[in-house]
Amino acid sequence: MNGSRIAAVGHYQPAKVLTNEDLAEMVDTSDEWITSRVGIRTRHIAGPDEPVDELAAHAAAKALAAAGLAPGDIDLVLVATSTAVDRSPNMAARVAARLGIPSPAAMDVNVVCAGFTHALATADHAVRAGGSTRALVIGADEMSAVTDWSDRTTCVLVGDGAGAAVVEAADETGIGPVLWGSVPEMGHAVRIEGTPARFAQEGQSVYRWATTQLPPIARKAVERAGLTPADLAAVVLHQANLRIIEPLAEKIGAVNAVVARDVTESGNTSAASIPLAFSKLVEQGAISTGDPVLLFGFGGNLSYAGQVVRCP
Repeated sequence: MNGSRIAAVGHYQPAKVLTNEDLAEMVDTSDEWITSRVGIRTRHIAGPDEPVDELAAHAAAKALAAAGLAPGDIDLVLVATSTAVDRSPNMAARVAARLGIPSPAAMDVNVVCAGFTHALATADHAVRAGGSTRALVIGADEMSAVTDWSDRTTCVLVGDGAGAAVVEAADETGIGPVLWGSVPEMGHAVRIEGTPARFAQEGQSVYRWATTQLPPIARKAVERAGLTPADLAAVVLHQANLRIIEPLAEKIGAVNAVVARDVTESGNTSAASIPLAFSKLVEQGAISTGDPVLLFGFGGNLSYAGQVVRCP
């Protein structure tokens, strides 16, 4: 076998839902103000007894069950997150312990909003190189924990959740070549820093970069898979803001594709946003097994990574 594929996906969100009306009681905002600017109506918020690794483990367990696999079948765990509280043990090791995975390689990947597509590419490379047989790739973040809830420019954006994929060796190319990179000199445009750590961004700079610089990069990721944008069945972009998602999807030119808009009900969940939205499309039957889907993450560090995958 000289390829890899996504065998199954899964997702998880905390039970607590925070609406725009709820936020209007906390800060000077309104449902109309939020929906007109970012398109978000609700978001899920983790409780104090729901750490990031718990969300990640729930999503991973669902992906394992969907693939018909046991924890012992996994030999690599990759968790994309930027909201881990502790440095060690890392999130991947915590998830492996929760699931009872016996002796995996366990690594965290911190590329913020592009974390999942970076981790997926890393798993693809590891499997194709023979370093792994089956990998769990998870995006999980609790943005609520790094948010200033008195700042209406950021608190209206964020949500918590996790999404996961099982990656395994395959005869076919189920995960296309990654196209990744960054604009490190503009990394200050999206930040989670300070003590306590707080999320901040330069919204207009991010909007201009995403809608003007990223479309040709995303199209090139499609070309690397030997496809055209018109061949895509779905486009799953980082769920940052509906005002970014819709023009970016249009400029990519995927005229026949379903465009994931999970941001409306989940908010910006950072590294969780792509696997969360992708898993929901699969669960809803919006896409079928074998369909080509563009996954494209972008954001923190002004990093980006994208690849075409085949729907499990």
